[in-house]
Amino acid sequence: MMTNLFSTFDPSTSLKMSMNWISMLMFLIILPMNFWIKKSRMKTIIYILMNTLIKELKMTLNMKSKEVILILVSIFFVILMNNLMGLMPYIFTSTSHMVVNLTLALPLWLSIMLFSWTNKTKMMLIHLTPMGTPEPLMPFMVMIEMISNIIRPISLSVRLTANMITGHLLMTLLETSIQLKNLPILIIQMFLMTFETAVALIQSYVFMMLMTLYISEVN
Repeated sequence: MMTNLFSTFDPSTSLKMSMNWISMLMFLIILPMNFWIKKSRMKTIIYILMNTLIKELKMTLNMKSKEVILILVSIFFVILMNNLMGLMPYIFTSTSHMVVNLTLALPLWLSIMLFSWTNKTKMMLIHLTPMGTPEPLMPFMVMIEMISNIIRPISLSVRLTANMITGHLLMTLLETSIQLKNLPILIIQMFLMTFETAVALIQSYVFMMLMTLYISEVN
């Protein structure tokens, strides 16, 4: 029985060790293996999506490093699969927690900052003062730019967390109102489920593209 509205996001269970976090690895079982003579439709869709993302990242980054592109595409699929798994009944939504999202955003942002400040220090100092800034405002602009850079991983994590929590809360509220005679609420929840599927795809894409823009700034 649900004690409060946010109990669906509680990672604890009746066991001594929480088993809900295993849901982050469940999509590995669902993904098709290479035991088929012919590619399945799901595998074909994944390959098409992967090739499309790789082409777009090559145009955005304008770099020859395949490792960076593969890391970004891998993060996209990890977030997407966990978002979609969270829409299934009785499966814990790991991407609705800041712990998971910050774990993805913080190491990437930190690696970008360390690389750029170590190898391109002059360019990073130039970025702190936009062109045309009056001299009296330069110290304030440096502070503002530094703060905006520091909060980037937090904003990435909060954006993904808030969007996943909002949709699940709406579906939980509507679920308590559904009865056999209450057909409009059921139709609304079906549309909301379709909308949440689109949000799962869009949020993983936004996370990947924002990280791509951060990398392109120091490229």
